[in-house]
Amino acid sequence: MTDNQIIDLFWNRNEDAIAATDAAYGRKLRGLSGRILQNLEDAEEIVNDTYMKTWDSIPKARPQYFYAYIAAVCRHLSLNLLNWNQAAKRKAEIVSITEELEQCIPDSGQERSAESKDIIRALNGFLDTLPKDSRLIFIRRYWYADSVAAIARRYGMTESKVKMQLLRTRNKLKDYLEKEGIQI
Repeated sequence: MTDNQIIDLFWNRNEDAIAATDAAYGRKLRGLSGRILQNLEDAEEIVNDTYMKTWDSIPKARPQYFYAYIAAVCRHLSLNLLNWNQAAKRKAEIVSITEELEQCIPDSGQERSAESKDIIRALNGFLDTLPKDSRLIFIRRYWYADSVAAIARRYGMTESKVKMQLLRTRNKLKDYLEKEGIQI
C-alpha cells in the first residue's frame, strides 16, 4: 500500500489505516523508539501512541512525506517519555548526542519562536550543502539516535572514521550557523 493510500485511510477515518501503517512502518518506528528509550515495552507503547496521535492529527494535516511525519511524532513522544522517566538520570547515549550538538546549536528552548525558525531554516540549508554520505551519517546520529557503532556497521566504516566525520560536520555546522548570524 502506498503512503497516499494510507493517508487516505486516515483521512476517511478508516481503522485499517493503523494496520496499514504498522505493516509498512511499524518495525522502523519500534527501532527508532527503541534506540532512544532502550526499552522494548516502552518502545511498543510509544509506537501505539504514535498511531493514536497520527489518527488524531491527519484530518487536520495531510503530510507530504508520511514516514517523516510519523517518525517525527514517534521521536518526539519517545524523547518526552525518556525525559519523564529519567529526568534526573538520562540515558548516557542521549545525553552524549545532546552534548555533541550543544557545541554548535544554541538551546532553542530558550530562544524566541522566530529565532528557532531561523535555526531550523539554517540547519536545513546546512544539510543541503553536505555530501550525501556526511548528511546520512549526521542524520542517523542526531535524528535517529543511532550509535556510532551502528552507523559504522551500516556504512561499512570504522568507528573512528564515523566519529571524525561527525566532528568535522559539527564544526562545519558551527561555522555555517555563525555565518548565518546565529549566536552560539
